[in-house]
Amino acid sequence: MPTVLRVSKARKPEAVEATTRLLPEDVNVRVELIQALIPLGLLAVEDALRGEVEALAGPRYARGHGQPGHVRWSKERGSIFLLDQKVPMTYQRVRDQRRQSEVPLRTYAALQQPRHLDEGLLRRVLHGLSCRRYRECAETIPAAFGLTASSISRRFIRASARKLQALQQRRLDDYEIVVVVLDGKTFGDDGMVIAVGITATGHKVILGFVQTATENKLACAAFLRELIGRGLRYEEGLLVVIDGSKGLRQAVGEVFGPASQVQRCAWHKRENVLSYLPKREQAVWRAKLQRAYEQPIYDEAKRALEVLQRDLRLRNESAARSLAEGLEETLTLHRLDIFTELGVSLKTTNVLESIMAQVQDRVGKVDRWRNSQQKERWLATALLDIEPRLRRIKGYRALPRLQQALLQKAKGLKAA
Repeated sequence: MPTVLRVSKARKPEAVEATTRLLPEDVNVRVELIQALIPLGLLAVEDALRGEVEALAGPRYARGHGQPGHVRWSKERGSIFLLDQKVPMTYQRVRDQRRQSEVPLRTYAALQQPRHLDEGLLRRVLHGLSCRRYRECAETIPAAFGLTASSISRRFIRASARKLQALQQRRLDDYEIVVVVLDGKTFGDDGMVIAVGITATGHKVILGFVQTATENKLACAAFLRELIGRGLRYEEGLLVVIDGSKGLRQAVGEVFGPASQVQRCAWHKRENVLSYLPKREQAVWRAKLQRAYEQPIYDEAKRALEVLQRDLRLRNESAARSLAEGLEETLTLHRLDIFTELGVSLKTTNVLESIMAQVQDRVGKVDRWRNSQQKERWLATALLDIEPRLRRIKGYRALPRLQQALLQKAKGLKAA
């Protein structure tokens, strides 16, 4: 049982005034401690409220010990939050007779909000706890209410809406982005194109996403312009890693122009080529294409792929045309002479694929997507939950070399 200092009837006015002056600064710390006390929380709340009332209006049945004009008024039924649970309680009101208005109790007002703005509830629901089962799994307080499926759902909506707003309004000015990885994820009948930035130190930053049925040029170009509007810097060179989407490629060229170098995903290219071949031959050709792409020097890798292209013409003309389409952009890291150091991390869109796998762990339980806002809220919440756990890319120490190579390319193209 915690020791509680009580205000005696003989307390001097000066001491009461000093307590009142300290209350606004101390209230957040006191509220944090109170909400962690279960089941002693209610007793601590009553003591805290009693102390605040005495600081304002003086001890009960005593006169002249409170602030001038402040008196006890009546008692009111209300409720507070202890952790994520709403608990009923009755509290004493205070009135300022000179101003003819009620004096709000700071402690009571602060305790009417869930701790950390529903963060605990949001994490539990995001990581698999059903709104319908929340009451059974939450820390139980006798007489608690407000844990119905509908109330939990409303609180999750509010908390996830704040996450979405935070992601959409995040400024990018302070990030030294060297690489942008773009890829899509399916939500029901819709797709979300997600952008992840990689800084010069190798850290991954969630830049945002756009909802689009397909990776079409107009929607993706508008999204990239939005990133620039939020502070994404690209004029001194940017490596953009994408899959084989033509619309996404056109959007990158239109918005970033010659300042960007595009690395097409070698994995997508390889699988696209194999899709034209019989299954019995795919393993052999997968190994051949893999060996060609693993050549560290640009000329050697391109020569090996051209040999395979000629061989494919004899076997399957469609597969040969698929390999030729965009071939040069699958060798961008080779051309920048940085494949050995950064090929593992940037020759494919795996940086984003691994993130989307973690997103699926969080949103996969949703079996009915009702509207666009629901999809955006869940995706933003999942991405921001994942972001602090993301590790730096392999070979990040070579990123300054990539940055310098991109800068030289950008300057050369501008001069031309």
